[in-house]
Parts: sequence; structure tokens; C-alpha cells
Amino acid sequence: MTADPTTDVPADVADIAVETLEAPAPEAAPALVPTFVEHGVQQAIADALAVKGIERPFPIQAMTLPVALSGHDIIGQAKTGTGKTLGFGIPAVQRAVGPGEEGWDDLLEPGSPQALVVVPTRELAVQVSGDLTAAAARRSVRVLTIYGGRAYEPQVEALEKGVEVVVGTPGRLLDLANQGKLRLGHARTVVLDEADEMLDLGFLPDVEKILAMTPAGRQTMLFSATMPGPVVALARRYMTQPTHIRASEPDDVGATVKATRQVVYRAHAMDKVEVLARLLQAEGRGLSIVFTRTKRTAAKVADDLAERGFAAGALHGDLGQGAREQALRAFRSGKVDVLVATDVAARGIDVTDVTHVVNYQCPEDDKTYVHRIGRTGRAGQKGIAVTFVDWDDVPRWGLIDKTLDLGIPAPVETYSTSPHLFSDLDIPAGTTGRLPRSRRTRAGLGAEVLEDLGETGRSGGGRDGARGSRDGGSRDGAPRGGSARSGDQERAPRAEGDGDAPGRRRRRSRGGEGSTGDAPTTTTTAADEAPARSGSAPTDGGDQGAEGDAAGRRPRRRRRGGRGGGQAGEAQAGEARSGEARSGEARSGEAQSGGAQSGEARATEATSGDAKSRGARSGGATSGGARSGGAQGGRSLPSGALASGSLPDSVRSGSGGDRAAES
Repeated sequence: MTADPTTDVPADVADIAVETLEAPAPEAAPALVPTFVEHGVQQAIADALAVKGIERPFPIQAMTLPVALSGHDIIGQAKTGTGKTLGFGIPAVQRAVGPGEEGWDDLLEPGSPQALVVVPTRELAVQVSGDLTAAAARRSVRVLTIYGGRAYEPQVEALEKGVEVVVGTPGRLLDLANQGKLRLGHARTVVLDEADEMLDLGFLPDVEKILAMTPAGRQTMLFSATMPGPVVALARRYMTQPTHIRASEPDDVGATVKATRQVVYRAHAMDKVEVLARLLQAEGRGLSIVFTRTKRTAAKVADDLAERGFAAGALHGDLGQGAREQALRAFRSGKVDVLVATDVAARGIDVTDVTHVVNYQCPEDDKTYVHRIGRTGRAGQKGIAVTFVDWDDVPRWGLIDKTLDLGIPAPVETYSTSPHLFSDLDIPAGTTGRLPRSRRTRAGLGAEVLEDLGETGRSGGGRDGARGSRDGGSRDGAPRGGSARSGDQERAPRAEGDGDAPGRRRRRSRGGEGSTGDAPTTTTTAADEAPARSGSAPTDGGDQGAEGDAAGRRPRRRRRGGRGGGQAGEAQAGEARSGEARSGEARSGEAQSGGAQSGEARATEATSGDAKSRGARSGGATSGGARSGGAQGGRSLPSGALASGSLPDSVRSGSGGDRAAES
């Protein structure tokens, strides 16, 4: 471990770092690399790691441990997959004091968190917590994971019982701290992991609030693959003379890990699934992660692969926390060997034996690309990263290639039948887009138990987050563009009399809606004016009811359908009361009061069929001459006259007064 002041370090970092440490040469034989104990790690922690098969530190760990164990601030910068977690996890566990251990009784507030690790995503929190729990397996130090999507009560209960190390996401940590459930006044060690991702997700303001709750004399360790300006500014404000540690091999100068082989194809969107299905049958393929840009695409690709016989699971933001953890557990245990995920899984997820990473959709930028393919080729192992570039994404890929200097500016056009696809990825000849039944040996996602986490923030259950159907319909299954009801159900009460009237959402409330023919009336008088206007007591074919309704809502009635459609309901009511019509008894006084009933609407034209052209008036009891008071011989129209659209001969040959009125 040597300090090299001439190393190419970003100027902002060099201003705040007291020294910069570079990784040792990777050619050193494993036997010559010091063990954890030789780096000052407690024997109990070293023994617990040995049980997990971890016996010697990686370069980033070898450089970090001596500095971190001495209590100095650290800025750790290393590529994804180089083992940063134990670099800060071991010091956090070792410096904490558990119940019954030496120094426990000397603590000012036993049971309060002594170390805090802040990470950007839930999945990373679970992973880091697992690593720290493994390191503390032979100690009494308690590790608690705090993140959103789970019930508050178990987390609050664990805090009340007492914990020494807390790992969590900024939102839930800040929430519990504001409630007074999480006390950070005795946190002597604070770790910010994947700080650049927290910047991208907008968590830095929350992180600063959390740091303000911790003691001023704490040890702060910041780890990040990249060091953008805001992250450097954060380090400048909250760190004291930090040591900048960079872990990189002399012959690995690129932004990505050299052990990862990168293949890029220009693939058509309609053929990507076929190419992917053949790729997943390559020789020697182990666990594989397929990255998509959208949640909908992740769900669709996972379903397509499952239908083709692959043991595939989905991991995206629309899933509940229980379903997300179920998918990760099934993937780690090997029950599924294909995990289709959005970028929520790209940061820090460390799953052993991941041999292939597929970018089903082109990443947004170079940083996303680096972190995606960093899921393979981890801890010194080799891996393959395959990227599909659609025609529309060629310019975006050009920028990524130029930034990372990958040397693949123009991806080769590739289809599921292209010979070079089979030769490049060692796919057996004759492989189709379906997995043979003889190779379907995985238990599948259903074999993993879906844990009930008491999730918060969701109104519905289900693995898909209960956010409606995938085809864009409504929650109750109705199409997005239509109504939840059927038109037949809505118009059932008036379907018989509507004729060809067009459907309307608003139901009629007047003018024949309630007229069923069970309220017979005789010739109306002034006292009957109010019920007649409501449309409940029309006489002689329903014309008076029509006129009463027209007086109140004439424009709306005028828009009701075609010829005769607006009067159909009243015509039926009139037919129902045809036996009550008194032909020849309508005296002139009564006819006049019938005409006044509609507010003296003398020229109402709301009739149907041929009756309109012959001047049948809405008073209905008399024809034209009733207005002058001399229609002693006025006739009442027979039942069904308006509904049939014609007048009988007996009416056409009426009295001279009638004919004069018609002329």
C-alpha cells in the first residue's frame, strides 16, 4: 500500500483528500496477500467470513481496512463489483460494541445505533445488511435494516429493543428520526454507499439532514463509483481530512471491469425476444440478468420468457416489496435463473455466478451502462454483457461508446437466425426460441414463498402492485375508452319508446319517463295545470304532456332524435288512456282552459308524423278553431292517432269550423 501524489485524481477530490492510495498489483499470488487478521480485523469477524468462503481481502478492502479501523475519514472510489461493501462493513461492525461485550457498560446510551450505513435502494440495503450480519455472526452486535415498503411497527420495535448497526434508505431513516424513534446522537461511524446514485435519485438533501443529526466527531466514509461535483461538495462539508482511495488495476484503464466481455448487436424490436431466447441457451450460461428501461417492458419480457419455458422472474418498481424480495430470493437460490429487471436492481446487487447480463433496451447513458454490466464479472470472475441497440437508439449508443471508449461505434445488424449470433455467444446450432422440456429443471418463481411484509403505501395486493390491468383498462375490467356500464342497462326503462333516438349518458327525468299509463285523467281544468306540466297526466294522445314539458325544457326536447322520437313516450301514455278520451264533449270553455294550460302556447309544433303538417295543436282537445272559443263541435283525436302518424277519415271530414281552421 503506497501513497502516490502524482496519480491522476480529480482536482476537487485532490483538494480535500490528504493522500491518495492506489491498489497493489493484481499479479501478487493469493498466498502473499495479507489475511483479514493481518489487516487488523478481529479474529471473530475473520472466522465468520471464513465460514462464508471469504478468507483474504480484495484490493479495495486491503487498502480501506487499515485506514478505516484507525478512525479516519475515507473517500472510496472503485469500479462496480470490486468488493467495497466489506471495506466499510468490517470497520463499522468492529468499532461497535454489542451487549455483554467489553465496553458495553461504559456506553452513554446502550442500545442506540453506533454505526449508520445509508444506501440509495431497498435491494442494496438488504444486501449490505446481509453482508454485515454475516460479518457479525460471532459477535453480539445487532444489525437492523430500515427501508420503505414495509410496516413501521417491526422496525420501531427493533429500535426500541436496541441495535448497534443500522442500514437503511434515506426516506425511511429520516422519517423515523423525525418521529424520535431513531436516535442518531451516538452514531460514531457513518457510511454513504453509492453516493452518486443518491445524487441521481435526489436523496442528497435528505442525506444532509441525516448527517446533521449525527455527532460532529463521527467517522465518515463515502463510497462512490464516480465523483460528480455535488458529491465532492458533500464530502467537503461533512468530512475531515479524508483519505482518497482508488482501487484499479494498472492494466485495466477502462471504465468497466476488464473481466467482462462486451458484445453489442443492432437488433429489431420485433425480434429481440427471439434473440434473447436463443442467447439464454448458450453453453455454460449460469444466472442471467436482463435489464429493461421501463417497468411495462420488464413485466412483458418476463411473461414471454416464462411462456417459452424459462424460469424467469420480474423485478421492477410496480411490484410490492414482498414480491421484489421474493424475486431476488428465488434468483439467489437458483429457483429462477433469469431475472428481468429495471435499473432498480442495477446498483450494488451482488449475486454470485451471474454469467450473463443483457441490456434488452439501450441504457440511457454511460453511467447506467457501467452499473448494469457490473452485475457480472464480479469479485474476479468473468462474465458476458450483451447489449441490444434498436435503430432509434443508435445515436444514444454512439455517445455511450464514445464516452467509455469501447471501440464499438457501429453495432452489427443481428437477427435470431444470424450465424454470427450463434458463434459469438457459443449457442448450439439448431437452437430455437423455446427451451426444450428436458432442460426445464428450475423450480420457478412460484416455489419461493411470498412473504407478508405488512407493506405500506399500496391499496391493493397482488404481485403486480394492483395498479390496474396491464392492457390499460380500468380496474374493474372496463375498457379505457368506454363507460363502465352498458348502454342497454342504462336505457332499459325507456328503450321501448325511444325509437331511433341516439344514446345519451344523462337519463331523462321529465316528460314521459314516469308515464306508465296508470294515471288516467279526463278533460283538464285549471286546477289540473300543475300535474299536466309535469308530464304525468296528458290527454288525447299525450299532446298536452308534451306541451307542458316543452314549455319548461323546450331546447332539450327539440334535440331528442328524429321525426316523432321526442313525443314517443307521451304518445304511448295517450294510447294507454284512449278509453278515457271523451269525443264530442269538449265544450269551448274547457277547450280554452286546455289551451291555457301550456302557458298559451298557441303555435306548438311538437307533433309526430303527418299530424304535424295538418296543424294539430298541442291543446289536443280541439283543432284550430278552439283558440277563438267557437269550437263547440271540436273533436278529440282517437287513440293512437299521433303514434300512427296519420289522421283517420272521420277527422279529415270534420265540421266546417275545423276545415276553416286547417286552411
